[in-house]
Amino acid sequence: MWNPWLNRYAYLLAIATLLLVVAGASVTSNEAGLSVPDWPLSYGKLMPEMTGGIFYEHGHRMIATTVGFLSIFLAVWLWRVESRGWLKKLGLAALGAVIFQGLLGGLTVLYLLPKPVSISHACLAQVFFSCTMAIALFTSKGWLHGAPEVEDSGGISLRSLAVGTPVVLLGQLALGAGYRHKAIGLIWHILGAVIATGVVLFFAVSVLSYFQSHRPLRRTAVALLSITFAQVFLGVGAYMSRIATLEAPQPMPLMVWFTVIHVAVGALTMGTAVLLGIQVLRYVRRPRLEVEARQMATT
Repeated sequence: MWNPWLNRYAYLLAIATLLLVVAGASVTSNEAGLSVPDWPLSYGKLMPEMTGGIFYEHGHRMIATTVGFLSIFLAVWLWRVESRGWLKKLGLAALGAVIFQGLLGGLTVLYLLPKPVSISHACLAQVFFSCTMAIALFTSKGWLHGAPEVEDSGGISLRSLAVGTPVVLLGQLALGAGYRHKAIGLIWHILGAVIATGVVLFFAVSVLSYFQSHRPLRRTAVALLSITFAQVFLGVGAYMSRIATLEAPQPMPLMVWFTVIHVAVGALTMGTAVLLGIQVLRYVRRPRLEVEARQMATT
C-alpha cells in the first residue's frame, strides 16, 4: 500500500538535507569554521569580522539539528508502517549516518578543521543525501507500481555502470572536498571532473539509447544529463570566479555562491546517479546468454 504522507515526508527530509549541504558549503567557502572554532560564543565578545562566520556556522548547526530530528522520526515511521524489512534497515542506516555525521562535525570543530575529518564529514553528507533520495524513491507510488523489465543489451553491462557511476562520483566529490579544505591541488579535482563527467555521460546516454521507451529509466537519465551539464558549467564558473577574486582579502560573494551552488548540484548529480543505478538494477535484466552461462557453470 502506498503511503503518500510517508513519501512526502521522505522528500521533505531530502530537501532539508540538500539545504544542509548548502549550509556546510557556505561555512567552508566563507572560511567561517576557521573564524569560530569554539562556537557557541557570546556575540558581544566577537570582533565585527567574526559575526558573519557565526551566522553561517550557527545556521549550519541549526539545520543539522533539524535534519537529525527529521531522520529519527523517519526511521521510527518506517519501522512502524513498512512491511519491507530492508527499507526499515535502510532507515536505521540513514539515522546511524546522521549520528556519525554529527560526531565528525564535532571533531571538526574540536580539533580546528583537521583535513581528513573535514573531508570525511563532507563526503558522508553526500552519501546521506543520496540515501534520503533513495528512500523517497522507494516510498513513491511509481516504485510500488513498478514498470516492465527489459534486457541488458550486452557489451559493457549497464548493471555494472549502475554500481560504478555513483562510486566514481563519490570519489570526485571527495576530491572537491579535498580541494576546498586545501588538502590537494586543483588539478586533481579537474582531472577527476573529466573522468566523472565521461562516466556519467556514458551511463546516461547508454540508458537513453537502449531504453528510450522505458519511462522511469528515460526520465531519470534525462535528469542526470541535465544536472551534469549544469554542474560542468558551475564548475567552470566557480574556477573563473576564484581566479578573478584571487587577490581579494576575504572570500567574495560571487566566488562563494558559485562554489556553494556547485557543491549542491554535485550532491544532486550523485543522488540522481544513485536513483538511476537503483532503477537499472531493478528493471534491467542480465543478458539471457550471460544468465544461461552462469547457470551452466553452477551445474
